[in-house]
Amino acid sequence: MHLHGISGENFTFSGVNPFQLYPLLIMQLPIAVPGFFVCFLMFLSTESVRAQKSDWRDFANGKSIYASGYIDQPYVVVLPDESWLCVFTTGTLHEGEIGQHVVASRSTNQGASWSEPVAIEPASGPAASWVMPYQTDFGRVYAFYIYNGEEVTTLNGKSIRNDMLGWYCYKYSDDGGQTWSKRYRLPIRKTNVDRGNDWGGDVQIMWGIGKPISYAGGMLFAFTKLGKYMLDQGEGWFVWSENIATEREVEKLHWKLLPEGEEGLRNPAFGSVQEEQNVVSLNNGDLYSMYRTRMGYAADAYSRDRGKSWSLPEVARYADGRKIKNPRACPRIWKCDNGKYLLWYHDHSGDDFSDRNPAWIAGGIEKDGRIHWSQPEIFIYGEDLSYDTGRYSYPDLIEQDGEYWVTTTNKASGRLIPVDAALLEGLWSQLDPGTGPELPAPVADFTKQFLAGQGVIQLKSGDFDREGPLLEAGNPRGGFALEMELVFSSLKPGQVLLDMRVENGDGVLVESVGYRQVQLSLMAGGKKGSWTSDPGQLAIGSSHRLSFLVDNGPKVIQVLLDGVLGDGGESRQYGWTRYDPDLGTIRLPERWAVNSGVVRAVKIYKRPLSVSEAMRAQGQALSAE
Repeated sequence: MHLHGISGENFTFSGVNPFQLYPLLIMQLPIAVPGFFVCFLMFLSTESVRAQKSDWRDFANGKSIYASGYIDQPYVVVLPDESWLCVFTTGTLHEGEIGQHVVASRSTNQGASWSEPVAIEPASGPAASWVMPYQTDFGRVYAFYIYNGEEVTTLNGKSIRNDMLGWYCYKYSDDGGQTWSKRYRLPIRKTNVDRGNDWGGDVQIMWGIGKPISYAGGMLFAFTKLGKYMLDQGEGWFVWSENIATEREVEKLHWKLLPEGEEGLRNPAFGSVQEEQNVVSLNNGDLYSMYRTRMGYAADAYSRDRGKSWSLPEVARYADGRKIKNPRACPRIWKCDNGKYLLWYHDHSGDDFSDRNPAWIAGGIEKDGRIHWSQPEIFIYGEDLSYDTGRYSYPDLIEQDGEYWVTTTNKASGRLIPVDAALLEGLWSQLDPGTGPELPAPVADFTKQFLAGQGVIQLKSGDFDREGPLLEAGNPRGGFALEMELVFSSLKPGQVLLDMRVENGDGVLVESVGYRQVQLSLMAGGKKGSWTSDPGQLAIGSSHRLSFLVDNGPKVIQVLLDGVLGDGGESRQYGWTRYDPDLGTIRLPERWAVNSGVVRAVKIYKRPLSVSEAMRAQGQALSAE
């Protein structure tokens, strides 16, 4: 066995000289430093074969709704007979190309199978896109979508993508999506952003991703108008109908465009890209909207007068005040039946359309008219990391009989994924001190009392559960969590804090690095992965609780320091990293080196704790106070 990185001179512990007791250790440790000790873990080396379990978070394990050259925004309503109706935008080619249209498909077995799609608009007609469903109190389903009714296909004499041009239209179905009415056009009034566009307002540029919500006895949905082709000068608008929930005669429906006046929802300081607004109603009757920008953060705003006016949008923030990072990707919000909220987004500060894998989920609770957002969990991921088919977005949430599902798309396949409700409950519990998930027992628990005053430690086989590897290659449900309590007298880089490597270098190493950071390194099979806590977060003399969460599904390492999940801060785009998917199996060695001058406690969990679990383990909770 090889214990790396220990240096110093002339040490004994409790009157025992490890150089005399263990010749092997002498060969590996010619010198050592006070404050270190070596754990000799003596136990049986038997292993059990662990069953390979699929991970529900893996996009590939979801049930197919539909696959084609292009499929987007698979949004679902639960019909009165408890069957599901899904509407989506599709085409045989790529997004924005000829033949793009909107369809509906039905499932009578909670998504296990789906009917052949029924065209709401045919592929042979003008582009029809971005369909969103709404179900009335009497079971009628409306489908709202953008329709290029005037077939505008050129700008300044050049052919252009045209699926965001034209009219906001709708049809309805009274038979669960089997047949659809004639087309109707919404009265979307022209505003300043339209009059300033490339067509001077004669053509409107718009699309919507915000599924309609029931609100104040009627219906409301959000959408985006653009002031410049293509995808510039965006701002948010809202369509409101006060009587659609109960009125059966379409000609008697009332429509209103909000906010009042000429300016939509935007903050001039946030730049050109302010788009894909969606909306939820608060329990107090107010409205909340969130949308994407190119700043590396999501933006949000509130309306206290039913959408007539809105607060100046701000950067969205977690309950602890940190900014919510999100690239140019849809930050989708939902209000659940329990009156709490969920946010789907992508936890990094990129400024383009890439890297929507994984998708992350945060929970929200309402207090004093504002939503307080939890720290996030990895929600949906895939092994495919390509731009074309490895990005997951435009989701919808389904609730039925206390169960949850999410739909999403990689633009070529729409899938339905059952959600473990415990993950969501954990998110909400972060914001409710005194509640939280039950924790698994650690397989190793070295307390400060155990570490202090002990030098060479011999453990019996029952003192530690070594059955099976720490990290099993190829097991998507595998991984581990390493929790440490640290007190530094110096933050000099290069201090080995915990060394669990074997002679060939495989294993786990924790050390101080960089600017007040701690790094975890994984080595196995010639492959490596490593990640650090965010820069500048450690202090001399303070007691820090640090957890590394190693998740072998998405192959991601996360860091939780003193109850705060690393997000990269202002200094880096990511607070997490992927490790090599070919990283081999890591087994716990029989001997560890621990810097007991810094390390006051060590716990190991032989599965990746959720963020909510790790927070609870650290004894931390965000407060909505």
